[in-house]
Formats: sequence, structure tokens, C-alpha cells
Amino acid sequence: MTGAQLVREATMDGRRVALLRCYDGDGVTTVEVEVVPDGSETAVNCGPYRFATAHEAFRFMQEALLALQYLGCSVVSA
Repeated sequence: MTGAQLVREATMDGRRVALLRCYDGDGVTTVEVEVVPDGSETAVNCGPYRFATAHEAFRFMQEALLALQYLGCSVVSA
């Protein structure tokens, strides 16, 4: 992992639901996601999702976080 990172955590009822990390490196911007399925304590890694530009990766994160908020999650910087 290189470059600056953008990290967001989504929680519901005080429990982590997802953690999204966005960072630049190797000529692409990467988003890694950890999702904790309902009823589980173990996070599942999703991705990595690689984007040609930081703007594309940021839009991906915005859309994912907005969907989580619609489902009742709180989102904070982690």
C-alpha cells in the first residue's frame, strides 16, 4: 500500500458492517472492502477493485457508502 489513504467504516447498532479503504499505488487507485456478514464475527475481504483514476475510485466508495446509509448504517472516518 502506498500513497494517501481514505478509510471509512460503516456500522449498524454499534457493530462494524463494512470497512472501505481507498489508496493510490502502482499507477492505479485501489479500493479494498471488508464486509462482516450478519450473524458473523469474521470479516470477508472483497476486491481489490482497481480504478484508472482516483475520481472513479472515490465515486465507487461514495455509491457504496450511500447504499449502506440507505440501509441504516452510520458512516465515519476510520
